Amino acid sequence: MTADTCEELAALLRTAALRVTGPRVAVLGEIALHPHCDADTIATEVRAKLGSISTQTVYDALRALTDTGLIRRIEPAGSPARYETRVGDNHHHLVCRQCGSIEDVDCAVGHTPCLQPHSARGYLVDEAEVMYWGLCPLCQHHSAT
Repeated sequence: MTADTCEELAALLRTAALRVTGPRVAVLGEIALHPHCDADTIATEVRAKLGSISTQTVYDALRALTDTGLIRRIEPAGSPARYETRVGDNHHHLVCRQCGSIEDVDCAVGHTPCLQPHSARGYLVDEAEVMYWGLCPLCQHHSAT
C-alpha cells in the first residue's frame, strides 16, 4: 500500500469514529484490494504485510469495521463469512457452486428493499439479500472440456 492509500484508509476510519491502528488500516486495505475474501485469508495477507498479528486482532478489526458500516459481511451458504468494502448500495452477489468465487451484481430494481415478502408479519423490511447461484465462466469452461 502506498502512503496515500494508507492515509485515505485512515481518514475513512476517522470518519467512522474509529481509532486508527495499523491492523485496522491493513485489514481495510486488504478487503479493498480483494473483496469477498474470508477472515483467514485476510489474516494471512495482513500478517504478510505487518508481521505478527493475532487472529483475534483481525476478528476485532472486522467486527469494528462491520459495526460502523465501513465493510459489509456476507454469508453465502456453505461458505465462511466474506467481507467487502462496497457498502451503501443495493447490490447482490453471483456465487459459483463449483469454485466458490463471488462477484457483485447490481440490483435489477435499484432500490431497497428490492423484494417484499408476501406477508411481512409486522416486520419493517428494509433490505433483501439476494444471492444468485450458478457456475462461473471458468468452471463452465472446465466442465465443457
